[in-house]
Amino acid sequence: MATEKVLIYKRFERFWHWMQALLVILLALTGFDIHYGWGLFDFEQAVMWHRYLAWAFVILIAFAIFWHLTTGEWKQYMPGGDAISMLLYYTIGMFRNEEKPVHKTRLSKLNPLQKLAYLGLKIIVIPLAVTSGAFYYYFNDFAGVGPHTRHLELVAYIHTFVAYLLIAFMFFHMYLTTTGATVLTNIKAMITGYEELET
Repeated sequence: MATEKVLIYKRFERFWHWMQALLVILLALTGFDIHYGWGLFDFEQAVMWHRYLAWAFVILIAFAIFWHLTTGEWKQYMPGGDAISMLLYYTIGMFRNEEKPVHKTRLSKLNPLQKLAYLGLKIIVIPLAVTSGAFYYYFNDFAGVGPHTRHLELVAYIHTFVAYLLIAFMFFHMYLTTTGATVLTNIKAMITGYEELET
């Protein structure tokens, strides 16, 4: 079958992807150090770095939203197609060497299952991480308008739960990157931007 080398991931998209991964990892390390007292930093340092990293994450999100809206790339995440077939492929079919039900194209980088996962990440998980973190950090500023300490504890649990979701997503994501033509095909594509697509 003939293939063609195609630019799939644009420069900003690659930068955003790797920067987001780095920030999530560093936020997790500093956040869990704050939460569990791992001793990677002293408490004040962990809080300071977590705050700086959180602001960097918010700025990156703002640029990513702007980029998605101005380039039309937001359309990549619109649900559609047979997500169940992709789920069956990832859990059973690929271990039986079955044909992948959906193939990547220049105009459709994501399969139906990826679209649902990334959309959920972008409109539920990440906003919940940012808003719960902001509320937790600025709790004393809100204390005069109603919230009580029990609310703060709930927000901390939500923020920690969302952090675990992000870490779980990263592990699944890293595993699925190994399911390309070779173990490193998908990682190479996210570094160079180019991927071999069937024509």
